[in-house]
Amino acid sequence: MKTSQEKHKVEGEKQLEDQTKSKASRWLWLRRSPALLDALRRLFEPPKRLIEPYVKDSQVVADLGCGSGYCTLALAELVGSEGKVYAVDLDRKCIRALEKRANKSGYRNIEVHAVSAADVSFIKDRSVDFVLANGLLCSMADNRQSAVNEIKRILKSTGQAYLSLGFGLPLGFVGQAEWEKTLEEFRVEQGGSYKEKWAVVSLRKE
Repeated sequence: MKTSQEKHKVEGEKQLEDQTKSKASRWLWLRRSPALLDALRRLFEPPKRLIEPYVKDSQVVADLGCGSGYCTLALAELVGSEGKVYAVDLDRKCIRALEKRANKSGYRNIEVHAVSAADVSFIKDRSVDFVLANGLLCSMADNRQSAVNEIKRILKSTGQAYLSLGFGLPLGFVGQAEWEKTLEEFRVEQGGSYKEKWAVVSLRKE
């Protein structure tokens, strides 16, 4: 039977956890800004500049946590008609908005899925050349390790993944220890420090 002191401690921990999730939810909302704000974002963070060094024509890529498609259309343009983009996001409204934009722009190489990045079983093992997980892990309240495992599963042996955190704790769900542990599962090619909060990684050689 718990003492009053223990109960108070548990309640305090739960309150702190709820506050953290609330802050992270606000960050998640900001991260999924309306599509009409994308033009403003492009002035400061052009999507093509971010992904162009890693993506080539005819490749297969996965945009995990794609939101309304800020980088997805740029990816579709870079891989061309012979390539393919898997666009994955748990928010059905974002996916519908992306699908509408893709159809309006004439892209036929984007396959959208309103699911969690923790389960992308529709993507074959070792079939993806590049994974974009820009702000993905920090916005996931749970199942982050499952998402990491899926990234490792779908990446080709020659593939790369771009991982980034919008914010660390308490605005996001990923702290320094978890970030460093995640990177230990890959070979880090660029970036990697928690201060930078981004890294380009590839699979470790077996």
